[in-house]
Amino acid sequence: MEIECLNVGKIVNTHGVRGEVRVVSKTDFPEERYKKGSVLYIFKQGQSEPLKVTVASHRQHKQFDLLTFEEINSLNEAELLKESILKVEKEHLGSLDEGEFYFHQIIGCEVYDEEDKLVGKIKEILTPGANDVWVVGRKGKKDALIPYIPSVVKKIDISSKTVHIEVMEGLIDE
Repeated sequence: MEIECLNVGKIVNTHGVRGEVRVVSKTDFPEERYKKGSVLYIFKQGQSEPLKVTVASHRQHKQFDLLTFEEINSLNEAELLKESILKVEKEHLGSLDEGEFYFHQIIGCEVYDEEDKLVGKIKEILTPGANDVWVVGRKGKKDALIPYIPSVVKKIDISSKTVHIEVMEGLIDE
């Protein structure tokens, strides 16, 4: 059975001795994605079949999400999950409010300035605090960091994979 999944995080280590894993999250909504009872898939390197797991607990610790799964009951079992990718079935994505987007919808969009000149393509989204920051890859230049705030991001068109921004002074170094 082929299921379409989206990356929500990477298991980077274990935490404690009871099978808890430390996750670097790549999801827009960790509180929703990792809530108790959520079904996730663990893709281990070198294995073609993912391991289906159910979240037993979730808490945040420093910059990590700490998870336990109903199917993983010991430190030894959790150790085997290091470097695995956590995914969710695409059909389990919730609906969003107007003006909200999933990371996978934004990554890959082309960014244009107010004069309709191509700035670059969004290759990553950082979530450092108050607002997201979009990392825009540019040909022959270093990446631009675009804050996702109304005064900068003016229009997002998911169907055409384009974003229009207003370039504030110092936002994009040439």
